[in-house]
Amino acid sequence: MSETVRVEKLDEVFMRVHCDDGLAKDLHDFFSFTVPGAKFMPSYKNKYWDGKVRLFSIKTNKIYIGLLPYVDEFCRERGFNFEGIQDVIGEKQRATEELHQFIEELNLPFSPRDYQMEAFRTAVQYGRQLLLSPTASGKSLIIYLLARYYNKKTIIIVPTTSLVEQMAKDFIDYGYDEEICKIYSGQPVFDSAITITTWQSFAKAPKEVMQSFDVVVGDEAHLFKAQTLKGILEKMKTTAIRIGTTGTLDGSECHRLQLEGMFGPVKKVISSYQLMEEGTIAKINIQCVILRHTKQKKMTYQEEMDYLCSSEERNKFITNLVSSLKGNTLVLFQYVEKHGEVLYPMLDGRVKDLHYVFGGTDTEDREKVRELVEKSNDSVILASYGTFSTGINIKKIDNVVFASPSKSRIRNLQSIGRGLRKADGKDSMRLFDIADDLQCDNFTLRHLKERINTYNEENFPYELKQFDLK
Repeated sequence: MSETVRVEKLDEVFMRVHCDDGLAKDLHDFFSFTVPGAKFMPSYKNKYWDGKVRLFSIKTNKIYIGLLPYVDEFCRERGFNFEGIQDVIGEKQRATEELHQFIEELNLPFSPRDYQMEAFRTAVQYGRQLLLSPTASGKSLIIYLLARYYNKKTIIIVPTTSLVEQMAKDFIDYGYDEEICKIYSGQPVFDSAITITTWQSFAKAPKEVMQSFDVVVGDEAHLFKAQTLKGILEKMKTTAIRIGTTGTLDGSECHRLQLEGMFGPVKKVISSYQLMEEGTIAKINIQCVILRHTKQKKMTYQEEMDYLCSSEERNKFITNLVSSLKGNTLVLFQYVEKHGEVLYPMLDGRVKDLHYVFGGTDTEDREKVRELVEKSNDSVILASYGTFSTGINIKKIDNVVFASPSKSRIRNLQSIGRGLRKADGKDSMRLFDIADDLQCDNFTLRHLKERINTYNEENFPYELKQFDLK
């Protein structure tokens, strides 16, 4: 006779698996993952951490509710009876033709696209969903539809103050005419039906405030693997409706399962390639520019970064490239003092209209830059990845330049997304992906290979060009 495994709902975050010690050990091993890049982290190097994330606790037998399908599959494949599923997930909400009537009654200024309707329908049906939809696909409209449909106390968590303002503006444009509570650092929590906040601000809220919301939406959900963001969702023990939206995941099973555990199963809404084929977003032309340096000795990663940031020849090449481009250009760099502050005076005077944005630039000034560039045809934004790779929507970006190398799939795709929105007179964008050949086994050349793998996966066309630096 088969052994019976039973799951017990503890709250809206965790469930407990009742099983024998042997199966608990197997589940613990099954849901243990090595974190990508862990070996480079100080805690791993100092032997405080073994580099693994464990999603099933062998001490408490607790695991995220969102991982129920995987626990179910794991147990049934081993011939165990599985009980208590309905008690954990409850009755699914069924989407019907009533959803279309609901949309009509909203009197939107335009009709949602088919894929937006499908994402909305799926999220409503399950109440827990991780919506994977690329930049410029209209995620804010999907979020708006969900907030209006549920008509319950809703918190929308975004990564930046700029996105708080942007999301609120989008809601007003869609026709929302009630008060929207916008929370920044130090501001109180108001009792509005819809609250939009940065995670930094919401993390400071008392537990009773966090637990007062019926619906939570995590925008740019790929960031929620961070400890602070996980902590927020784990404290929201009474919030049953959980929706995450993101343009991309990092490709690792660990990252996907962490997010599915907190939000729910992944629903791929549409791809960038499909949006390009439909003409919804701008087409992309990628130039992978490999700068060949004089032969260098093998360096550590940080030594290589320092060398590239200080390379006069490399910075001159970037300056000449940017000053020759037509249209609005976004130049992204990694290090403010080492690189941004070097490139800024070199570009100043070479380009007609230059804007410099980094972590120290306040929200109002960033918004002014966005508004000015939308009215311009020949502006350059020199910005750090941290401020402009995510969440800044400027339609009139014609060119994006990667002045600093990165192998992060998420960062690269988010950065590309800054140029994918269409505008009057704009139906394509160019990406200049600058890499470096130091004529040794160097990191940045290897990182280019990682980016090319991403371009291939996304069906983005690209060319390779090489230039000798003198």
